[in-house]
Amino acid sequence: MPMNRSAHVLKTFAVAALLAGTGSAFAAKTLVYCSEGSPEGFNPQYYTTGTTFDAVSVPMFNRLVEFEIGTTKVVPALAESWTASPDGLTYTFKLRKGVKFHSSARFKPSRDFNADDVLFSFNRMADPNHPLAKTLPGATYAYFDDMDMKNIVDRVEKVDPLTVRFVLKKPEAPFIANMAMDFASILSAEYADKMKAAGTPEVIDREPVGTGPFQFVSYQKDAVIRYKAFDQHWGGRPKIDNLVFAITTDASVRYAKLKAGECHVMAFPKPADVALMKNDPNIDLVQQNGLNVGYIAFNVEKKPFDNKMVRQALNMAVNKKAILDAVFQGAGQVAKNPIPPTLWSYNDKVQDYPYDPAKAKELLAKAGYPNGAEVELWYLPVTRPYNPDGKRMAELIQADWEKVGIKAKLVTYEWGEYRKRSKTGEQHAMMFGWSGDNGDPDNFFVPLLGCSAVKGGGNVARWCNQSFEDLVQKAKTTPQQADRAALYMKAQEIAKEDAPWITIAHSVRFDPVRKEVIGYKMDATAHHYFNKVDLRQK
Repeated sequence: MPMNRSAHVLKTFAVAALLAGTGSAFAAKTLVYCSEGSPEGFNPQYYTTGTTFDAVSVPMFNRLVEFEIGTTKVVPALAESWTASPDGLTYTFKLRKGVKFHSSARFKPSRDFNADDVLFSFNRMADPNHPLAKTLPGATYAYFDDMDMKNIVDRVEKVDPLTVRFVLKKPEAPFIANMAMDFASILSAEYADKMKAAGTPEVIDREPVGTGPFQFVSYQKDAVIRYKAFDQHWGGRPKIDNLVFAITTDASVRYAKLKAGECHVMAFPKPADVALMKNDPNIDLVQQNGLNVGYIAFNVEKKPFDNKMVRQALNMAVNKKAILDAVFQGAGQVAKNPIPPTLWSYNDKVQDYPYDPAKAKELLAKAGYPNGAEVELWYLPVTRPYNPDGKRMAELIQADWEKVGIKAKLVTYEWGEYRKRSKTGEQHAMMFGWSGDNGDPDNFFVPLLGCSAVKGGGNVARWCNQSFEDLVQKAKTTPQQADRAALYMKAQEIAKEDAPWITIAHSVRFDPVRKEVIGYKMDATAHHYFNKVDLRQK
């Protein structure tokens, strides 16, 4: 459950005391980021949430290709170049020479990054019999599974120490964009071997060793994560010396700390505070339309949500405009599709369900629920870029459903537990959302509504519609964007008709940044990156 305000005040003092070990928040070249929650863990292969990716992308900013910060343009990273075969089945990556891994108290690397690390990182996810496939109880390669990578990549080959080849089972139009995503991060094979030999293989997933611009120092759960600049980073040393994530789940407390100078950047402000931030002379408010969607997913494996008419009725019962006004304070737009209108292939001709409680009651009666039903509505325990206040949204939906005879019990859990339970299908109706990772529609349709993502846990509606699946799978193997767009537009019509979700909103994102921060750029994929920023000296 979310902490109360008194608990947050105590926690603020605790974090301040922790920060005192490295000086104040304004010690030379120490940047403090007030993040919104604790990461699920520190291996990006295992998890799918932005909270986790923010935390792990700092040390694990080490993929073969990356998105240029602020865009969805793919640029070289650990691979200095790549080529694709004419048939789209083979991708060859020439690896960058001289890339150093971080060291830690347990590990001192004896070699640079090479092809062995790429093979280890991908084979570990692909092969359930790999000796290091499972090191943490219950952990799964959720994103790899949700993206159906086992049915895309046939094998990864080492051509020479600095060349690797990915051989695909079928052409995959978004393959390069997918390789820039967090789950494709490269781990150190040498580190893994040493921890396995020491009898502590789980350490590789708890104490991250990467090649990124900052290296991991320590983590105190629910309080603070510390990083320091990596002097040997292949792209150059960051301008700041220390980076601290001050975990602060309450948006009001984050704002208070930003105003007090206890942090330099904060995550996800409350919409009601945005106007104040715009008028604060000490704060720059960076904003852009979010590549995101917030939604309510119906678990179609559980009654009454196994009935399409019930799902359609509950769509009609929700006053989205009231939610946009009360929760988002108008900073966004009502959603009717699973993808935002900023993304190519958006189908603007799709007709959303109207707000019509009377029609909703008629449909419920026709579906066999003339006296309504009792359900659970799970709501987000943390602020997300696609939802600034999960509890308030849940209360509004609860009241709307009550008008048509549906009694909703509101349920939530700590963020990690919320995600863990959702992967097993325990949920009834569930509040969730998504921020795009790569600017490709496939990144929304497949991991959120694809059949393979039911097993991986990203498809929390547990909806597998074969007509929809056939369209999105065909789009993956179709080379021309216009042809892919036509397939995705049809898929959106099917998703609206079958109604596995109530699409709620696409939000505007805001990043409040103190004036002394130089060079901060809002990222298109909703990450927060600090390797290019600097601090003005006082």
